[in-house]
Amino acid sequence: MTELIPTILAPTASGKTDLAIYLAKKIDGEVIGLDSRQIYDQIPIGTAQPTIREMDGVVHHLIGEKPIDEPISAGQYAKLVRSCVKSIKFREKIPIVCGGAGLYYRALNRGIFEQSKSELDIRKNLEDMYDNGNAQKMMDSLKKIDPKYSKHVHINNRKRLIRALEIYEITGKAPSENFNNQKNKPRHNLNLFSIYLNWDRSILKERISKRTSNLIKKGWIDEVKTLIEKYPDFDFHSLDSIGYRQIVLYLDNRISLENLELEINTKTYQYAVKQIKWFRKEKIDFIVDMNSDTTFRHTTKKILSAIV
Repeated sequence: MTELIPTILAPTASGKTDLAIYLAKKIDGEVIGLDSRQIYDQIPIGTAQPTIREMDGVVHHLIGEKPIDEPISAGQYAKLVRSCVKSIKFREKIPIVCGGAGLYYRALNRGIFEQSKSELDIRKNLEDMYDNGNAQKMMDSLKKIDPKYSKHVHINNRKRLIRALEIYEITGKAPSENFNNQKNKPRHNLNLFSIYLNWDRSILKERISKRTSNLIKKGWIDEVKTLIEKYPDFDFHSLDSIGYRQIVLYLDNRISLENLELEINTKTYQYAVKQIKWFRKEKIDFIVDMNSDTTFRHTTKKILSAIV
């Protein structure tokens, strides 16, 4: 193997984790999760975290490690990944990054501005402002703060508008200035070798539907019941994951089980399409066309041939 770090990227329900485990067993590697939700504890089923049995003896990092009530930024996540890479290499193992979080991958591969963090009070105040009908006022503020960047933010894009103003309040600098500073700042290169699993959308939709059914059979609804008992407000960023709020509606008898699965499948597929579009904008080193007959052995062989 070279010094390149295999980095498996793909939309949700693509089989990334299983492939990473198979690859790790072949090259004496350890897997580092790159997932915005799998990093949290107490939600292993709904976020499809691999079980101890599924890990099959392969060491995993950043899976179920962070308290559910502690949000994490892309910049902070990138630092955790770098720390994992360092410790894995120190043990003379090979790190394998695996996930579908496009923003986290970009932060890791290209960097993100140094002060990328989320001050909870600032974020909450901005969210309240937006939700109380002040979107236009916030948009006007952004136009004054950063006329250039404001052209890329639509007033109805709640998340992006809030994030832009949050950056300014945290750093005292316009978002454009932060991004330019980061772009010009030298970074340690991890030598990531990006591998994208390319699925036909119709097959991916079927995989999503099958996975939703399996997660419910594994106890996803009971997982949510436990969370409601522990946290009645159910107000954590981590619980914005697809499915959790829908299950709450089901438990309140506001939707049927059939409609619950349909809603989760629809939202998951919409999310997968966003992931696909995101990764199209990234520089990918190696694309593997996947289909229902593709085996891990065949895919791993292709990956290793490309890396060596």
